[in-house]
Amino acid sequence: MWTPGTLLLLSLLCASGELQQETEPRRLPPPGKLDFGYVPAGVYETLAHYEPGPIGILFQLVHAFLHAVQPNVFPHDLIVKLAKDKFGAIQTEYQKPENIVLTLQAIYYEIGFVICAAVGLLFAVLMPIVGLFFCMCRCCDNCGGEMHQRQRKNADCRRGLLGTLLFSTSLVITIGVLCAYAANQNLSSQVKNIRRLVNSNMRDLHTFANDTSMQIDYLISQYATAKNKVIYDLDNIGPLLGGRIHEQLDKEVHPALDQVLNMAGVKIQRAIKAMRETKEALENVSASLVVLQEGVGKLDFNLSQVRSRINRTLNDPGCHDEESDATTAQLCHNIRQSLSQLQISANFTRLPDVNPQLEKMNDVVKTDLSAVVQRGFSSLNDTPHMVIDQTTSVVSSVRNLMDGIGNNISSFSKAFPVQTCLSNFTIFINHVHAKIEDYYPEIDKMDFYRWIGCIALCCMVVLVLAFNYLGLLCGTLGYDKHASPTTRGCVSNTGGTLLMAGVGFSFIFSWVLMGVVTAIFLAGGNMEKLICEPFHTKELFKVVDTPYLINPEWKNFIPGYMYNDSNLELTAESLYSTCKKNKGIYSAMRLDKVFNISSFLNTTLFTKDVVSQLDSVKIDLRGITLLEAEGKQNLQDFSVAGLSEINYADYLEEVNKGVTAVDVLSFAKELESQTDLMPRGPLQTALKGHVSTLRQIHRQQIVPMEQAMSALNQSMRFLERTASDLPNKIIAVLDAIEAAQYLISQNATLLINQETRKYTATIIGYFHQYIEWVKTSLALEVAQCKPFSNILDTVEIMTCSFLVDSMNTFWMGLGCSTLFLLPSVILAVKLAKYYRRMDTEDVYDDIETIPMKNALDNWN
Repeated sequence: MWTPGTLLLLSLLCASGELQQETEPRRLPPPGKLDFGYVPAGVYETLAHYEPGPIGILFQLVHAFLHAVQPNVFPHDLIVKLAKDKFGAIQTEYQKPENIVLTLQAIYYEIGFVICAAVGLLFAVLMPIVGLFFCMCRCCDNCGGEMHQRQRKNADCRRGLLGTLLFSTSLVITIGVLCAYAANQNLSSQVKNIRRLVNSNMRDLHTFANDTSMQIDYLISQYATAKNKVIYDLDNIGPLLGGRIHEQLDKEVHPALDQVLNMAGVKIQRAIKAMRETKEALENVSASLVVLQEGVGKLDFNLSQVRSRINRTLNDPGCHDEESDATTAQLCHNIRQSLSQLQISANFTRLPDVNPQLEKMNDVVKTDLSAVVQRGFSSLNDTPHMVIDQTTSVVSSVRNLMDGIGNNISSFSKAFPVQTCLSNFTIFINHVHAKIEDYYPEIDKMDFYRWIGCIALCCMVVLVLAFNYLGLLCGTLGYDKHASPTTRGCVSNTGGTLLMAGVGFSFIFSWVLMGVVTAIFLAGGNMEKLICEPFHTKELFKVVDTPYLINPEWKNFIPGYMYNDSNLELTAESLYSTCKKNKGIYSAMRLDKVFNISSFLNTTLFTKDVVSQLDSVKIDLRGITLLEAEGKQNLQDFSVAGLSEINYADYLEEVNKGVTAVDVLSFAKELESQTDLMPRGPLQTALKGHVSTLRQIHRQQIVPMEQAMSALNQSMRFLERTASDLPNKIIAVLDAIEAAQYLISQNATLLINQETRKYTATIIGYFHQYIEWVKTSLALEVAQCKPFSNILDTVEIMTCSFLVDSMNTFWMGLGCSTLFLLPSVILAVKLAKYYRRMDTEDVYDDIETIPMKNALDNWN
């Protein structure tokens, strides 16, 4: 049988309403990752933490004193043994050795309290007895009862010392009384906070009950998020599944298409440019060859005329007459010798033209290969639309299954009577709260009586202090150092009388005070050391969690009582710690033992039909054509365009020769420099004219021919590189296209199945994300059990921080005052002699030092 508490805890896992099939549209997160938002949660208002304020210093002093009195560690084993025996065996069979050992262990642990209690009891017993004998002794004129004071030289010093000591002692007693009064008032003020703390905890329990149903409804409603994401992916199956298939095919097919227009590593977008550059290179070769062939003839003719003219100029008499100097003759000879260099070097007329190749390239370029390739790409890129057309029926079936899965998940809300259990829990909270409210008047009444009792105890000490302070005041103010003991004034005598009254009340009250202090000390001290301190260190939980302690048949009490499975690892400490972290009650109470959410929310159970439908997807890609026959023929035409038939060696040989055998510009400069060495005259003028002609030939004919030769050189080298392995590349491209086409048409089944499984896994992954989110939310966010740990913390605050600390501070202050009553009695009795009026005194004669009182006694 499950207890009502178990049903309540189980009900927290179920929803109280139907699954919300339609929710407000949400902005879809990035693909593959679902955003379920945050589970709505109320705010628990109870702050289970207590700051005592300034009185905390006194609390710390008490804790330090108790630690000095009882420094032993918490007696875990001793308490467990005593609890298992239920203290009965020790009482009935205390003579057994094991029981004697336990008794000695308990005495050893309590030795500090035993000694302090013994001292307190001894004080309480001896004080009235001593007071009685003291009173009888004074009645017999002993113990200071004789109204006679001997005169001493240091009487004033003794009186001052005794007065100072009594005043200091009274101050210590006053401080102790103030501490006791402060502790008493603190306890009364904190009792008023009990109602606030209780009400706060009750409101938190109501929040817990109200939010739990809403939170579970939210968990179930968020199925719509996963559902919407699945529908979104189904509606976009073309771009998603088809896009993935296209992407994987593209890795194999795209390189083949690239090679169609990628002769030397050029990217596919530059393929058309490569063909055009080949055509342009052929056009440049043809144009440059025409320019060079025409230019060579003209240049040869012009250079021949310049040579002839220079030769005629050199036949001038100034070069070989007897009157000409030797330098001019030598210069003329040198010029005549160098004229043989002034002629053309390259012969471009022997080079064939490239018109056949150019005509073939023009035919190749007429075919728009770019459009052909784009049609192939379009055919490949059309995979998503092809997938959409071939999966219409499957998508429709899966969409219909989504509502069925939602209904299955919604059915779990009816597995347990959630609303009934939560309603009963709320009624239980209200009933307990009402009962607690009924006790408030009794608590206030008991606290009032306690307050009156503590005030009465403080007033006992205050009464003694009043006599002490008034006695010191009257004795000090009324004292006359010139008056003899028998002639002291009324005020001084009153002070001494008040001191003796204080002594009397000290004897009357001190034993009562010490008895009360001892009793409170034993109770409060042991509560602090055996309950409060172990609670903070969690030693108390270890005692409660001791296996087989509460029930000999149960290893762990909580799971044994709730689930009838005491081997389950659920302890009071783990429960408290988990709730302290504000986690869900599902994980705190280990409710998976009776309601395993993993078995109910099984991904396979919900999605097996979806997987079956998606596995039936069959996609046929045989309709994709990467490169049509027109594109293949265009590539073949390009490979046989005749680029390999061109005699590149002859072209490059002529280009490398240069236009003329000698640099005409350099020849002109050299001719000019030699002319400048000749004497001025017709010869020099004629030669300078020839220099200008050479420079004009260089500028107008040779420079354009050199430019044409450079263009021819670049174009031929480009064509040579292109033609070197063009057929092999074209064949490799065509082979790759055929292989890719075969891959798409025949061998793409495996790839399609792989991508279909990935797509299916993505769809199922949304359900898995939802279920994992539900599990995580149940463990961490739903029905957060912080109120239960707050209740325990609140009980600890009221018991330890409010009651025990205040009670311990009270006995510490009152006990300190009571102990100092003893030196106060001694000092007051001795000081009273110096304030009271004596019946007789010592009188000294001027000649003899015999006291007058003794002389009269001898005379009589």
